[in-house]
Amino acid sequence: MSRPAWSRLAVTLLAALLVLFVLGPLLRLLADAGPAGLGEALRDREVRDAIALTVTTATAATALALLLGVPLAWLLARRPFPGRRLLQGILELPVVIPHPVAGIALLLFLGRQSPVGRALASAGLEVVSHVPGIVAAMLFVSAPILVSAAREAFRQVDPRLERVARTLGDTPWRAFRRVTLPLASRGILAGALLAWGRSVSEFGSIVILTYNPKVASVLIFDRFTAYGLPAAIPAAVLLLLLALALFALVRVVQPAGAE
Repeated sequence: MSRPAWSRLAVTLLAALLVLFVLGPLLRLLADAGPAGLGEALRDREVRDAIALTVTTATAATALALLLGVPLAWLLARRPFPGRRLLQGILELPVVIPHPVAGIALLLFLGRQSPVGRALASAGLEVVSHVPGIVAAMLFVSAPILVSAAREAFRQVDPRLERVARTLGDTPWRAFRRVTLPLASRGILAGALLAWGRSVSEFGSIVILTYNPKVASVLIFDRFTAYGLPAAIPAAVLLLLLALALFALVRVVQPAGAE
């Protein structure tokens, strides 16, 4: 066998090992649960409540990330200013910070002993050990994903199109709304879906900031530690199916060439 053929074979085998390592555990989980396990999870009210809470809080966190992150992403993509690279680095910090550390940092920043926590509590918004704490933890870990995706989506839009709209009488806001945002929308939507998925999968910061009420990841951990592996599998497979559905949706809306 020639050297190029050996090289192709080696690359194929290495790639197959990695694919097996990624896909094997997921297939094993689905096989162990089976239709009976999925039915058991759907009949379990605690699991249904945890999934509903997870979906609701992840949606709220993603909506906040869109509201706060899209204007910032446009600014980072379109306007050079002093400290832009530093700001981009700060926004990417949650990606590298261990999630329990993020949870402790959020607890110190939003707890009732902190000035921010006291101000929020006086306004009637309790964060720690309440649903807003779940949203805060999800937002912290998912916002960088959305901002990064939106920034790249805006960079793909030719600025000349905006200038043409301006020469035709559009205001900057109207040009953004009619030209830039529609052209960048698929990339922003893909980023929002990935941020939503990241929120759904979050565990480390949530378990510190808001253990109860339980989202799906905390419930799975709770059942595993209290009752063992068989008790955790039904809820785990339900969360896995949710993640697979999200993955398929991301592949559909992802802009052409982004693969």
